[in-house]
Amino acid sequence: MTGSDGPHREPGSDVRAAGSASERAREEEERTVEQALALVGGADRSSRSDRSGGSGEPPSRGRDTRGRRGPRDEDLDAGRSSNTHADRSRDPQAHRSSDSAPYDGRDNDPRDGRAASATAPAPGSEQPPLPDRALPGDPAKTSPPPPSWDRARAVAARAGRGGPPVTIRLPLDRAPGHVLAEALGALTDLPSFDTSAMDGWAVAGPGPWAFEAGAGLLAGRGPAAALPDGTAVRIATGARVPPETTAVIRSEHAHVDEARGLLHARRSVVTGQDIRPRGQECRSGEHLVPAGTVVTPAVLGLAAAAGYDALPVVPRPRVDILVLGDELLNAGLPHDGLIRDALGPMLGPWLRALGAEVSGARRLGDDAGALRDALASSDADLIVTTGGTAAGPVDHVHPVLDALGAELLVDGVAVRPGHPMLLARLSPDGPCLVGLPGNPLAAVSGLLTLAEPLLAGIAGRPAQDPYRALVHAEVHGHPHDTRLVPVVHRPGRAGGRDHVAPLRYNGPAMLRGIAAADGLAVVPPGGVRSGTEVEILDLPWAPATPWTEGCFT
Repeated sequence: MTGSDGPHREPGSDVRAAGSASERAREEEERTVEQALALVGGADRSSRSDRSGGSGEPPSRGRDTRGRRGPRDEDLDAGRSSNTHADRSRDPQAHRSSDSAPYDGRDNDPRDGRAASATAPAPGSEQPPLPDRALPGDPAKTSPPPPSWDRARAVAARAGRGGPPVTIRLPLDRAPGHVLAEALGALTDLPSFDTSAMDGWAVAGPGPWAFEAGAGLLAGRGPAAALPDGTAVRIATGARVPPETTAVIRSEHAHVDEARGLLHARRSVVTGQDIRPRGQECRSGEHLVPAGTVVTPAVLGLAAAAGYDALPVVPRPRVDILVLGDELLNAGLPHDGLIRDALGPMLGPWLRALGAEVSGARRLGDDAGALRDALASSDADLIVTTGGTAAGPVDHVHPVLDALGAELLVDGVAVRPGHPMLLARLSPDGPCLVGLPGNPLAAVSGLLTLAEPLLAGIAGRPAQDPYRALVHAEVHGHPHDTRLVPVVHRPGRAGGRDHVAPLRYNGPAMLRGIAAADGLAVVPPGGVRSGTEVEILDLPWAPATPWTEGCFT
């Protein structure tokens, strides 16, 4: 309970009486300082359980609102928020994400696009409104800061790997692009018999060799009779080598004396030359390809050669895309405050490039009921939403997740652009949801931060080792958050090292930079100087190099 002139202080506090004018002035000054620090380092998020009109006691970490232990909570605690959310759409003063403007290098970029506001007490309740920000000395009324970019990616990867393993068998023509669920062992020796590596002559013993005219031994025929010493027989590439054969002489290295019926070698003959012995590549049962390998055309060919008709693979993750926002147009030019939907056309191909099976994008507008119905009826492994993750009057993602009893695994990430992104699990055994911010480059950031490692985990792809490259320019950073900056690879000159160059047009609402990029540089807080190595996130395609010079760099 709070008094009319100030927040309640816990027993034992040495703070002076709230009625003191000097004390009220000091508290007001502290609040001003706290708000200024929030603008520099990020606004503290008020505890949703405290703002929900409940007892003020946050639920135990790792447990859902039904008291049941959430899945893999020991892995996900550091990245998740409480399951209980305040209805963020009730605040008419709330705004969409601050990612609507790019970071300009000054310490005036609030960390979170959600506007914290006082929550009115429920009718008949004696609990007064909470302040819009926790006061100094009230740690119970603050939420932990959002996880780092590295931590958020790790949480997403573990969430993807947490489900029970699923294996299906697909015929070879349907397996490409899937991930092997099991290691492939050879079902036969490769080659399965001694074969000729060249067109030429199979010979036995020392020469010259007598031969008989004719087509000789062809590939695909059964075993031939043993070859006596001093004789030769014409042989085709891939044909079975007769027993007792000493070597194969290539046609161009042999001289045929038709008149005498003798074959002479133009070069010295080495025992076993140009013969592929049985088991040269592998023996039956030998492991060829480990589990977790993507089935490429080359893997497909090896599997076929080793005797497979079908392959054990992990099903492709199924993804639904829900595009939110009444302001979006499907066609034509922007007009009357409406803008074209850039994310709907972009997300499907991008997610397919990450190995997902994607349904067509559904456009729901700003309709909380339609969003709830779509989430409740989805049978996908992952649902991707665009927009609505902040706290504006029509940002419905958080309230709908709350209504469905979803578990938030990541609620905001310390990354720019895209910090209001989120990751949730709709039910213990249900699908995951990745909520992307509405700004296009911010959405790309969410794809690479949360969706990509999550899909890799679901699909059984092993984690890829990050690689680093020199950045060929100074890159400004956010004071506290990681930045993802579009870059293009450049070859080194005069023996110099290859490097990456940052691209212009890298604001949260821009796509011009990422359209010319072949990767994103992971820039740590504070930025980097030219010549510094940074981690690179590759994009699943190459840039259009003829037009990346000049106007983008």
